[in-house]
Amino acid sequence: MNLRKPIFLFMAALTSLAAVAQQPTQTINKDSLPDDAIIVKRVPLESGPEFNATDVLVVDTLPSSSEGLNIVLYNDNTWRYVRNRNINVLDETVFTQNWDTTKIQVYTTELKDIPISMVIDLVDTLKSYHYPHKGRVTSKYGPRRRRIHQGTDIDLETGDPIYATFDGRVRICTYVRGGYGNLIILRHDNGLETFYGHLSEIMVKPNEWVTAGQQIGKGGNTGRSTGSHLHFEMRYKGQTFDPERLIDFSTGTLRRETFLLKRTYFSPYSRFTQDFEEEIQSDEEDKKIAAEAAAIKYHIVKRGDTLGRIAINNHTTVTKLCQLNGIKKTSVLRIGQRIRVR
Repeated sequence: MNLRKPIFLFMAALTSLAAVAQQPTQTINKDSLPDDAIIVKRVPLESGPEFNATDVLVVDTLPSSSEGLNIVLYNDNTWRYVRNRNINVLDETVFTQNWDTTKIQVYTTELKDIPISMVIDLVDTLKSYHYPHKGRVTSKYGPRRRRIHQGTDIDLETGDPIYATFDGRVRICTYVRGGYGNLIILRHDNGLETFYGHLSEIMVKPNEWVTAGQQIGKGGNTGRSTGSHLHFEMRYKGQTFDPERLIDFSTGTLRRETFLLKRTYFSPYSRFTQDFEEEIQSDEEDKKIAAEAAAIKYHIVKRGDTLGRIAINNHTTVTKLCQLNGIKKTSVLRIGQRIRVR
């Protein structure tokens, strides 16, 4: 039998698929974003465990249009993309800064120091996403009775597989008594961290690289839990936000490939109900607030300063100064006092 023609057609199809896979994913219009929006870029990283080739053999490895990806052919007529482990990570600080395999909370960034809004690319051309577990949400993010629930609870049976949501690296594998129980924390190349709690079994180790869809553990009922479920959290710089903004857990689908993460989302009272188009439109309000904050100016009182002199030097009036600072024209100024001038 002449296999030359089928092999040629198979290779041509792979080349076409590779080209399609490398086309840019649809993202939001960057021109519609606030001036202070931070663009958080994904970085290439090492892949997780190699494909289990006990029953199949590698026939050939082909380059793709991206130097970070290869196409691997197997003798059972299957193929898959494999990340090139020799490509250096462009932003190594993602996996070096605030990296600790023993402490759950390692970030010291205060909420006020996080940008008002950030654009985060959640997936790359490999569509590197997989639901952690698909099922019914039994408890949502936000206030719950007398405490704040920092994640989303998804119903499951003990022993059900739990998957890595995005490509990344294992930062924490530990048992948290009276809380998470068996806990895994993954840090991803897009800067996010995901938490997987109450597991019955942990199947990865700290510092291990994982890929989206790789099984990292099994669901359970360990720690502070009243029934088998997965407690799933998403965090950025240690701050939690509603995971349902990104994932529809009933279907397992990713709601969007590009995420506009706003500082206001870190409030436990902020839920996922606002859709993406409305988020873009609401940036006009954020932009206005930011502009007003940037326009505020203060003067530090020095020896010899008077309200009249301060007003003249800052092109305003004494009346306006009194209104801005809640003082009277006869108020005595103190050296070092901060006076708002606009």
